[in-house]
Amino acid sequence: MATSSYFLISVFLALVASQVIASDPSPLQDFCVADLHCPVKVNGFVCKDPMVVSADDFFKAANLDKPRDTMKSKVGSNVTLINVMQLPGLNTLGISLARIDYAPLGENPPHTHPRATEILTVLEGTLYVGFVTSNPNKLFAKVLNKGDVFLFPEGLIHFQFNPVYDKPAVAIAALSSQNPGVITIANAVFGSKPPISDDVLAKAFQVEKGTIDWLQAQFWENNHY
Repeated sequence: MATSSYFLISVFLALVASQVIASDPSPLQDFCVADLHCPVKVNGFVCKDPMVVSADDFFKAANLDKPRDTMKSKVGSNVTLINVMQLPGLNTLGISLARIDYAPLGENPPHTHPRATEILTVLEGTLYVGFVTSNPNKLFAKVLNKGDVFLFPEGLIHFQFNPVYDKPAVAIAALSSQNPGVITIANAVFGSKPPISDDVLAKAFQVEKGTIDWLQAQFWENNHY
């Protein structure tokens, strides 16, 4: 009986520990400014010597009040991400943000953040947004207006689309990781290097291989700048 109880307690502690380390690690000091030039490789970044840390490590003149160019983007959007690479003071703090500009009828196409939950706030305009659950893939979608907020759970495919043909839109997103990552679905499936076999994709999408070959021949751009 004692052995059985010890085993159950061990399993429980292992499960709890796995949940604790399932996201960005919690800081063990006031801050751990990333040393982006340190050759040592760790999960995240090595801490800069706190004696040489300055206010500039927590500051970036990001000009997030300025509109971004959406005209060069084939999908009609421009994502300006502020993560640990742009703001080293974010290291170990588990947060980042992005400004997203949408041209009229522009979109931030279906994508996922493998390491972050996202909360989106509309600053200007109107957006049709949504996310899709894991199988059996239920869609949760909503039309947002200025001042509205919508949540995208970690790892789930989501999107934003400006349905207005003559007015742009702007949003700010907060993300629960210093480095949330992004996987744009179309880019990953049809624009990977080297490409996924057209036999695999033709079977998955139930189309002719020629359709897959045409899709893979397109230029799959990154709208994150």
